[in-house]
Amino acid sequence: MASPGHSDLGEVAPEIKASERRTAVAIADLEWREMEGDDCEFRYGDGTNEAQDNDFPTVERSRLQEMLSLLGLETYQVQKLSLQDSLQISFDSMKNWAPQVPKDLPWNFLRKLQALNADARNTTMVLDVLPDARPVEKESQMEEEIIYWDPADDLAADIYSFSELPTPDTPVNPLDLLCALLLSSDSFLQQEIALKMALCQFALPLVLPDSENHYHTFLLWAMRGIVRTWWSQPPRGMGSFREDSVVLSRAPAFAFVRMDVSSNSKSQLLNAVLSPGHRQWDCFWHRDLNLGTNAREISDGLVEISWFFPSGREDLDIFPEPVAFLNLRGDIGSHWLQFKLLTEISSAVFILTDNISKKEYKLLYSMKESTTKYYFILSPYRGKRNTNLRFLNKLIPVLKIDHSHVLVKVSSTDSDSFVKRIRAIVGNVLRAPCRRVSVEDMAHAARKLGLKVDEDCEECQKAKDRMERITRKIKDSDAYRRDELRLQGDPWRKAAQVEKEFCQLQWAVDPPEKHRAELRRRLLELRMQQNGHDPSSGVQEFISGISSPSLSEKQYFLRWMEWGLARVAQPRLRQPPETLLTLRPKHGGTTDVGEPLWPEPLGVEHFLREMGQFYEAESCLVEAGRLPAGQRRFAHFPGLASELLLTGLPLELIDGSTLSMPVRWVTGLLKELHVRLERRSRLVVLSTVGVPGTGKSTLLNTMFGLRFATGKSCGPRGAFMQLITVAEGFSQDLGCDHILVIDSGGLIGGALTSAGDRFELEASLATLLLGLSNVTVISLAETKDIPAAILHAFLRLEKTGHMPNYQFVYQNLHDVSVPGPRPRDKRQLLDPPGDLSRAAAQMEKQGDGFRALAGLAFCDPEKQHIWHIPGLWHGAPPMAAVSLAYSEAIFELKRCLLENIRNGLSNQNKNIQQLIELVRRL
Repeated sequence: MASPGHSDLGEVAPEIKASERRTAVAIADLEWREMEGDDCEFRYGDGTNEAQDNDFPTVERSRLQEMLSLLGLETYQVQKLSLQDSLQISFDSMKNWAPQVPKDLPWNFLRKLQALNADARNTTMVLDVLPDARPVEKESQMEEEIIYWDPADDLAADIYSFSELPTPDTPVNPLDLLCALLLSSDSFLQQEIALKMALCQFALPLVLPDSENHYHTFLLWAMRGIVRTWWSQPPRGMGSFREDSVVLSRAPAFAFVRMDVSSNSKSQLLNAVLSPGHRQWDCFWHRDLNLGTNAREISDGLVEISWFFPSGREDLDIFPEPVAFLNLRGDIGSHWLQFKLLTEISSAVFILTDNISKKEYKLLYSMKESTTKYYFILSPYRGKRNTNLRFLNKLIPVLKIDHSHVLVKVSSTDSDSFVKRIRAIVGNVLRAPCRRVSVEDMAHAARKLGLKVDEDCEECQKAKDRMERITRKIKDSDAYRRDELRLQGDPWRKAAQVEKEFCQLQWAVDPPEKHRAELRRRLLELRMQQNGHDPSSGVQEFISGISSPSLSEKQYFLRWMEWGLARVAQPRLRQPPETLLTLRPKHGGTTDVGEPLWPEPLGVEHFLREMGQFYEAESCLVEAGRLPAGQRRFAHFPGLASELLLTGLPLELIDGSTLSMPVRWVTGLLKELHVRLERRSRLVVLSTVGVPGTGKSTLLNTMFGLRFATGKSCGPRGAFMQLITVAEGFSQDLGCDHILVIDSGGLIGGALTSAGDRFELEASLATLLLGLSNVTVISLAETKDIPAAILHAFLRLEKTGHMPNYQFVYQNLHDVSVPGPRPRDKRQLLDPPGDLSRAAAQMEKQGDGFRALAGLAFCDPEKQHIWHIPGLWHGAPPMAAVSLAYSEAIFELKRCLLENIRNGLSNQNKNIQQLIELVRRL
């Protein structure tokens, strides 16, 4: 049930006919023209008529093209820059480079943002000679450049004074750079940019201006992937943490706008309101930051959004519930459509201005029907105070305000007290019945006003409809898996167990032929049982979705499936991951290797797993001569999966439910990948192993911009692989065309040797992952916390002579300030193993002949095989940003890994065919 005062924006129909849209634009896109006398006239335009075109002179229309040309982005206006383009490994991936020319700026920004670098917006060029003249400044852009004398100074009365500021290294304002990059990116790169900006606690673009085409875009799709966690405290009862998408959760919104000119900075004021204590958070870019005073050329009209989320700590929680803050760049008179939107979605609007003239009065008078609360923040200079009071008195009955809605801030005003007053106003609005809106609700309002919504494209909507046809049938996850994903569960678990036994017999000295024949018979029986089924309607719909000839529609469908399944198939067990990962058998008992440590949420991997089982069953019967090859129905499935891998989707390598590898499916997928890559099939395999919860997936995602699942209390358990392309100009130098990254997920749980089958299973999985790898990152929460299964894998691999390049990573998961491990700690890590590793050596029947860990892993402390990674967060979540020290340490580790690959320090690189053979052997 909606709270009191809840907006009905969510009831607005998402579809608006073309004629209605044109009418909406005509009504909303008001252009102000002052006439003689006290009356005023409004002119309307629908975005297509000649009158509106005349409002944008030629110089205005060309400003965007000039900026795109300056930044080297003009080539991406037809064929947009893709996410895969931005993730390629190149020469620049190995160095911490500074831009030399303006065309370097977008790529430098993307690299830093991918690495979650808090300084990504501080992108400056290193050069002595600037490009030619800067574009002419507009009056509407002077919000951050105009500085007024103190109104109390008699000598400065009524005088505008422009500041004398030093010329920065680059003429490009960071907001212009962001807008140009977003306008040049496809929907999926836009989404990635928004997600990374959210992790850096940057304000996010909500309405993207496009002065060239006069068609501003509401970025709903770009924010779909952002999920936040916050402390939710009901009026009665116990509080708890809540996790939800920022697109779907409703919160009160407060807008800050500028009317004409203001000597007060909206962005600085917003940052002060959002910052607890005396620590300033620069969510919104402002004039006191690097490049903040540069003229904005294309970003006026940009609407940004940021949220405050409570943490449950009284010393940090400024507000008791989530609150959205919106910031319009530029003057409301020049961006009336955006201002109209903000008045319809906000609980209150704060208007910053120095003076209210007849023109501004008439603009505000047109808002007389609005139910939004308005507050004025004035900084009047001498001679205009009486004028302001006269117009304010006229506006009191129109906007339903009183004198408490007018605040004055001059240079002598105490900033802390003023910020507290703003917070108090926001708090009072929150306590009263007020409008609460989600980003989806905001998008509905934007459609009514005629703004373009990025999610409304045909491909996106077709993919969404297909997802909904699948998810609407899911009432209970367990029942859906049992009824719709029939080849998984017991049939696959039994087949996997038989295949494991059959594999073990191959290594026996003299395996009994009768037992071998019995296992073969049981396997064929299980596979025939699986092959007797047809794909369910949901699986068929999924296959149709990933078979679409449109690459964009296929990508849209997969993203919609991820979010749709996350909404309808929440796991029943809601515990933090560290609780789930410590579930161990008691009293030295054994654990069923097929019993999951935590319930898996239903995900895209389950549908692909079902496709894999259809392919496995059919292939097994063809190999045994039970099915003619000409009657195969599912031979094309690996090709579909390989195309997903090429688009950047992580695919399951080791099944999380049975903890086994479907060898036929994986090798079939790799064969298809080899066909599609043709000559560019040289691979390096890079993996991470370690105890779950040590930040392995986050490390890989930060290092390479990947999409491995993180931060889920009940996430997938299997090992996943994702492919990274090496730029053609760099592949010869690096020695490979692609890097296959493997994330071990929750496979290695650190089980003790007494856990019996569980330990043996984990040791086997660790051996498999390490054996496939050229480079392995071993993630440790503590310097002594090396899982016995990994030590076990070391000893096994030493026999084979296969020793990948190892890097031990000690991750500080809690305190940013804790220094790296002391030399004594390093020596303990590298000294001859203790009881745990002795036990592992004895299990391998090495007796007293085992060697120290230092010898096995080539770990020389002087050669930096041990890394300390600082804590991930700077501050206290959920309002914390990724720490700069974490980002920089990850970059150095990435540089080292790529250097080792280039210098041949990793195990011999392989092509895909060799990898297929290695998979079969291991």
